[in-house]
Amino acid sequence: MLVNQMQRDLISSNLLESGGALLAVTSLITSDLVGTVSAQVIGLLEHSAETVRKKAIIALHRLHQLSPDIVTSQELIEKVRRMLCDRDPAVMGATLNVIEAMARVDVQPFKDLVSSLISILKQICERRLPSEYDYHRIPAPWMQMKIVRILSVIGKNDSQCSEGMYEIVGDCLRKADEAGINASNAIVYECIRCITSIYPNPVLLDAAGASISRFLSSRSQNLRYLGVTGLASIVEKHPKYAADHQLAVIECLEDQDETLLRKTLDLLYRMTNPVNVEFITDRLLHFLRGSTDPYLKSDLTTKICTIAERYAPNNAWYVRTITELFKIAGDLVETTVATNLMSLIAEGTGNEEDDEEADMVLRKQAVELYVNLLSNPANRMPRVLVETLAWVLGEYGYLSSVMPLDAIIDGMCKLLESGSTARLGGGAPSTRRLVLSAIMKMVAQFGSCPTAAAKVIDDYTKSSDPDAQKRCLEFQTILTQSPQLLGEVFPVDASLEDVEVDTNMSFLDGLVSEAISNGARPYQKPEDDDDDDTNAVATSAASTFKMTPYEKPQERTYGQGAMSGMGSTNMGPSGTANVTLPPGGGGPGSPQHQQQQATSTGEPQLALRNVGANVWGKKAAPIQAAPVASSVPSTSSFANTPAPAPAGYGGYGGGFSNQTTSAAPVAPVKTAAQCKFLLYVDMCISIFFHMI
Repeated sequence: MLVNQMQRDLISSNLLESGGALLAVTSLITSDLVGTVSAQVIGLLEHSAETVRKKAIIALHRLHQLSPDIVTSQELIEKVRRMLCDRDPAVMGATLNVIEAMARVDVQPFKDLVSSLISILKQICERRLPSEYDYHRIPAPWMQMKIVRILSVIGKNDSQCSEGMYEIVGDCLRKADEAGINASNAIVYECIRCITSIYPNPVLLDAAGASISRFLSSRSQNLRYLGVTGLASIVEKHPKYAADHQLAVIECLEDQDETLLRKTLDLLYRMTNPVNVEFITDRLLHFLRGSTDPYLKSDLTTKICTIAERYAPNNAWYVRTITELFKIAGDLVETTVATNLMSLIAEGTGNEEDDEEADMVLRKQAVELYVNLLSNPANRMPRVLVETLAWVLGEYGYLSSVMPLDAIIDGMCKLLESGSTARLGGGAPSTRRLVLSAIMKMVAQFGSCPTAAAKVIDDYTKSSDPDAQKRCLEFQTILTQSPQLLGEVFPVDASLEDVEVDTNMSFLDGLVSEAISNGARPYQKPEDDDDDDTNAVATSAASTFKMTPYEKPQERTYGQGAMSGMGSTNMGPSGTANVTLPPGGGGPGSPQHQQQQATSTGEPQLALRNVGANVWGKKAAPIQAAPVASSVPSTSSFANTPAPAPAGYGGYGGGFSNQTTSAAPVAPVKTAAQCKFLLYVDMCISIFFHMI
């Protein structure tokens, strides 16, 4: 019904009905219904009313997006080209929207429309359109921005198409810049983006830079935001224009607008080069120091690390900058940055002999920088800073010229002792281990163990950290028993030396020879060692699985259990009790006994006791059987009058009277109602136990 109503409205002569139907087509039609209305929508492109034609081209584009197989690209491009030359500017403006959307998907079919678009833009700038399209004395600003965006898409990476745009884009930028109102500023911004997208032209880039300068110097935060965004698009491809506006961008950091601050910081990151890296990094560190936003601090930390590694003027500046970043950002700095800093200090600028002196100067500067940090409170030093400090002073503390080595050891001991209560490095055990290792290295470099170091090591021999305890115990043993080995255990400046591993452990040959000479038995490899390939094969062959099946168990004869004679006082010659069983008791003449005899020679069967007892419903009349005289005299002291068995009785131990035994009653057949009732009771019981 909905589709039929749309079809009737699309062919209606009423403008309201046809216009409403076109709006409904763009919103309600699905991909499987495109074929039902596509012909009517294409027909409305020839409608006499410009309002209908404008809506029809938009609706046709929507149908193409829903089903490209029915409304093909070739068909839509043909219609768009014709509607672009429509006599009504409103239809032309609606067609520009379709052209922009399609050009961003595939720009090639619209390359030849550059001249037509330039002609339309020129007519708009010369005010040839009716005055009703003006907005605050700006001729058709939305059409101008739309055409400029289309030209930027078409002219991207195409010098031939871009050459024809230079003049009209420059005129449009100049006229819009002269107006100085919000509508014209929007046109200027689109022209700047177009200039940075098409094939570069120096004249246009200079004009764009002048417009950006006016934006940046404005008091309006919106215009300053446009200036920062426009400058970012220029700097991305033409970095030389950043120097002219560097101070203006720095001033934007003083603004209170959070959005403008974030955009400015991103622009500064893009503007950084080897010339201005020191100035911009200092500004970013200053801003980072006063920031409280964790996301912004994390983003700035990453950017500062990147530009410091990429544009560092020298290694000393890089060490100072990263160390300051450690102090400000703390654990927001990735551990790889600290690792790279340690590698730079250890490796230096190169391996050539000429660079060795420069490397030593760099290490001395790093040691002096970190020695001055020993006086800082331990609870204010981030973990990454403490670990880097411990490594630098542990490796190169002997190079310090501002503080003797024993004083550095005392400072490290104070740092470790104060950090025990202040949670040094965030309380990480690895941080305390690094500080302990640094103290041990400096003790080895100093040649003797100061009192403070001996106390710290002795205290940590009782530490709850097993790793730290083991290090201190080993160091204490070496220090007291073999102090001459300290130089070999803690070599100087050996962080880059490769550790040679003696897999044969030849250093034990002398000890082994001495033990053998004293009567020790030489080592012999076990014969069943799994590492030996031959023994491994033999072991696997001897431990194979046994695939022989087990023997089949012997069959038992059911019904001859130990309970067969229970409850009897006198046993007959056949092993049966000399008692008279009640009806249903399973005597020798009962059906149960006959059934057991019939099945005893076959497969074991489940024997059911009291089959006829305790059944639901009305009891059926028992089948009368011929009386059988009992050959066993009664032993009961009761009257000889036979007593009837209790109704429904089916257990062991019947009456001990001299009476005849009747046949077992037949179980009554349950009705459908009884079965349903039993099922209902079973369900109720299950639900009850489930609730419990």
